[in-house]
Amino acid sequence: MKVTPTSIPDVLIIEPEVYRDSRGYFFESFSQREFDEKVAPIRFVQDNESMSSYGVVRGLHFQMGEAAQSKLVRVVKGKVMDVAVDIRRGSPTFGKYVAVELTGDNHRQLFIPRGFAHGFAVKSKRAVFTYKCDNFYAPGSEAGIAWNDPTLSIDWGIPQDEMILSPKDMLLPLLEEISCLFEYEK
Repeated sequence: MKVTPTSIPDVLIIEPEVYRDSRGYFFESFSQREFDEKVAPIRFVQDNESMSSYGVVRGLHFQMGEAAQSKLVRVVKGKVMDVAVDIRRGSPTFGKYVAVELTGDNHRQLFIPRGFAHGFAVKSKRAVFTYKCDNFYAPGSEAGIAWNDPTLSIDWGIPQDEMILSPKDMLLPLLEEISCLFEYEK
């Protein structure tokens, strides 16, 4: 697997080696040994999958405190704009974001460590999105940031009038209103 740092060095693009022939393709979507060697020794404990239609924006979400999660995300089918926002107080990239197009065809994955809010926008008719987490979901620890926070100025790659959000995501606060942020550790 090829690992490429993004403009926020802790957020990494991971590209597997894809073997193609007349039958189709094959690749290892995850190898604990290779992940430990090339990224970090992280033990993933939960896999999640969602299916969404064009225009759906999910996020920006994160888990607080002891329930914080690192994620390894990918798209099995379709196309999304995936976004990770640095919410580590004191970080040189605090309030900055990385946006990466993930598709079922490019097989890219994005590693998002603890201390980041995460979201994605569906740019295809449908998208199947999967992700591994290194901590279990804890409903009482969930938090988020408004998808349209003007200080972030995220370009989701979809016209605003075509976006579909959950009622909960429409009510998320701005980054400046959140007190439960992470501390940056050098």
